[in-house]
Amino acid sequence: MALPTGVGAITLFVEDVPRAKAFYERAFDATSIFGDANSAVFRLDNTLLNLLDRAEADGLISPAPVGQSDAGSRFQLTIWVEDADAACSELGTRGVTLLNGPIDRPWGVRTAAFADPDGHVWEVAQQLG
Repeated sequence: MALPTGVGAITLFVEDVPRAKAFYERAFDATSIFGDANSAVFRLDNTLLNLLDRAEADGLISPAPVGQSDAGSRFQLTIWVEDADAACSELGTRGVTLLNGPIDRPWGVRTAAFADPDGHVWEVAQQLG
């Protein structure tokens, strides 16, 4: 098996595809490159972001269970930015509420976190120094 060289796609299970699609269009100023009644797909640089109706998730991961929407966050997706403060300001103008930050972290990164309508947590991160 060859070792992975990057993430090609991320699929997020969502409760309401149109609501999630509208959030990502607004938050990331992105246009969906594919969509149907059960999904919306965005291209973020070299990674596809697939928003899939939670009711369709079993077909992808069965026999693993699909987590309930109120189970709490179990991961965080990080987006590298040149200026975390500017990115947070821009997110604010797009109606995105931060969970925290910007905060200078001890490991040399300035971060801020926000969540989409389904509770998926994203982080903007700026390398310091």
